[in-house]
Amino acid sequence: MFGGLTFMVHGHMACGVVGDSLMVRVAPEDGEALLEEPHTRPMDFTGRPLSGFLFVGAKGVATPAALRKWLSRAVSHAASRPAKKKRIGSRRS
Repeated sequence: MFGGLTFMVHGHMACGVVGDSLMVRVAPEDGEALLEEPHTRPMDFTGRPLSGFLFVGAKGVATPAALRKWLSRAVSHAASRPAKKKRIGSRRS
């Protein structure tokens, strides 16, 4: 999707690494408030921000506690969504 490393939960992207930033997927309704946190910015590959996706700069995840906080948010959101059904004959692994 974006040329980085991603981590999935029940078939939904939770987080990933793009360059030196952590990309997290959060509930869209929480996105604006989370952008108020230090070292965050909208994820905007196409020039338009994607609702519910944020980049957290390296300084925002520099400590184990800070990284854990963001990963917990991303995994909780992905886990709250219904599991995707595995497609028969899918090329994805």
